[in-house]
Amino acid sequence: MGIGDRLLAKTANIGNKPAESAPQRPVSTEARTSPGRLMDAQHRINTAQARIKELETQLEERAALEVPLDSLVEVNGRRRKLTSEQFQELKSNLAQHALATPILVRALPDARYEIVAGHNRVAAYRELGRRTIRANVASIEESEIEFAAFFSNLLSPSLTDFEKYWNFKRLQELSGLSRTEISESAGLSKSHVTRIFSFDALPEAAKTALAEKPERLGSNAAQKLAALTEAGKSEKVVEAVRRLIDDDNFTQDRAVAFVAEKPRTAAPSSTVVRSGRRKVCEISTRNGVVGVRFFEKDASDAEQWGQRIADFINRSLSESEQE
Repeated sequence: MGIGDRLLAKTANIGNKPAESAPQRPVSTEARTSPGRLMDAQHRINTAQARIKELETQLEERAALEVPLDSLVEVNGRRRKLTSEQFQELKSNLAQHALATPILVRALPDARYEIVAGHNRVAAYRELGRRTIRANVASIEESEIEFAAFFSNLLSPSLTDFEKYWNFKRLQELSGLSRTEISESAGLSKSHVTRIFSFDALPEAAKTALAEKPERLGSNAAQKLAALTEAGKSEKVVEAVRRLIDDDNFTQDRAVAFVAEKPRTAAPSSTVVRSGRRKVCEISTRNGVVGVRFFEKDASDAEQWGQRIADFINRSLSESEQE
């Protein structure tokens, strides 16, 4: 069971009033070396675990609080993305049965509550027209929540590569760790973390579209699309990602192939000039190039015809300018 799961389990019976905040811990000087930052990361994990034990002592016998849905505040990036089928299944279940596990919130000023866990349950309740939802209130610092949630969600089978990317980004903002330091702290290979971060190189429009269905693009295909983006094919990458979102039959391999496909060159058009039945020359055009190929009998006149063509073009341009 991950840190975040244990946090939720241990706070299942926390009371309907927020406990007094623990004395604020002195802020230590930020570590500047890589080993120092890694030690700081481990310290944050240990701190989150210690806070679970502290929360066990908080009003365990009190019932959960019924909080108004309009008093809840959602933090961007913290909600787990469900497929439409998964969300409908959750919504149908909540329509027929009572909420088995209260959501977890943190008290804010003005009688508002920040959602720590349970964003999808709140969304389902809102669509069902409910006005309140059962919640447990925990006193825990935001940095502890984010750090614990990251490591509990990181290796979850249901977490998509795109969601892992956003979690990595949030961890960087919180800890200041580099990608190498994150891979060491999380126990992942550097290549895996590099592949996850390949989403970062995708065009913003592609990432915005992908947020709707993050399961549609894995890190392997994202890495290939990122390379194609850097090769100047941003527009086609955005188009491919949008097709992935809109068409379930459009696969990741097809998306990569679509972007990598070289534009087809138009077949040259040609006209054969004849004198009676005799072929004099063939005039072809392709990609802005006009070519004149004389057949064997008239090949000796090619230079003369070339000058005539030049004279004709100059005369035509002069007439156009006069007009």
